[in-house]
Amino acid sequence: MPIRIPDSLPATAALEAENIFVMTEHRAMHQDIRPLRVLLLNLMPTKIATETQILRKLSNTPLQVEVELLQIASHEAKNVAAEHLEAFYRTFDEVRHEHFDGMIITGAPVELLDFESVDYWDELQEIMDWSWRNVHSTLHICWGAQAGIYHHYGISKHELPQKLSGVYEHSVVKRFSPLMRGFDDRFWAPHSRYTSVLAEDIEAHPALELVATSKDAGVYIAKSVDSRHFFVFGHPEYDRGTLAAEYERDQARGMDPAVPVNYFPDDDPAQVPVDAWRAHAQLLYTNWLNYYVYQTTPYNIAEAGCA
Repeated sequence: MPIRIPDSLPATAALEAENIFVMTEHRAMHQDIRPLRVLLLNLMPTKIATETQILRKLSNTPLQVEVELLQIASHEAKNVAAEHLEAFYRTFDEVRHEHFDGMIITGAPVELLDFESVDYWDELQEIMDWSWRNVHSTLHICWGAQAGIYHHYGISKHELPQKLSGVYEHSVVKRFSPLMRGFDDRFWAPHSRYTSVLAEDIEAHPALELVATSKDAGVYIAKSVDSRHFFVFGHPEYDRGTLAAEYERDQARGMDPAVPVNYFPDDDPAQVPVDAWRAHAQLLYTNWLNYYVYQTTPYNIAEAGCA
């Protein structure tokens, strides 16, 4: 089944070039079926790249998914054209009275700031509170995961000695979780962050459970016991070249970054990176959509959430 997105969204051409089944709004209007409504709160500065990465993952399932793009109104985006935001993004005031089967909150490059020092923290808190009442299940990614688990459950982040950047091996902790269905015992996933949460803090909270961890990268996936909130502390949506682009960017800024771990063959940035995480990244998004959104969301969208 296809993913349903606006007709002229830039990601459309890229996805169609990869033979991904994209359904335009015009075609979808003629189908008598209720698609899953998923709200993507995109906090990344590289909005078009992030849209494309996540839409790619949402598209490769048997489900029809209608995606709405949400921006933060209290923060001025500087790396994307205003016309793009105007054409494709909505603000919280425009969706606050609506209901969604799922929501995804992305990462953001603000990890070294205290949460309360982020200029849009108040608005983000309001959106996360609203999600309890209006969203069936929410998937938080990287900094979005740190922000969500802090806001909802009081789990603090901790600064790392140096940036964690690379592709790391992980193991499944909650083996029989539907989220991990089809996963190998060991799998790989990319990380790019300066802060982390502690496994012992999550294990000590009665409303949370660990799902997957890494001996080198720490906690990778946690979730709420009621399956309303999922926290992924890496970047499974990243493309093959995303970490390379970040490495080159940091080099250009004179930051003397370390070469991303387990990424370039022979740790040589002149070589093409190896994508060792694509299959499990797709499986993660597919399992979340299937088992925690589609299988359990109310058919009447107005009943999604706690309202």
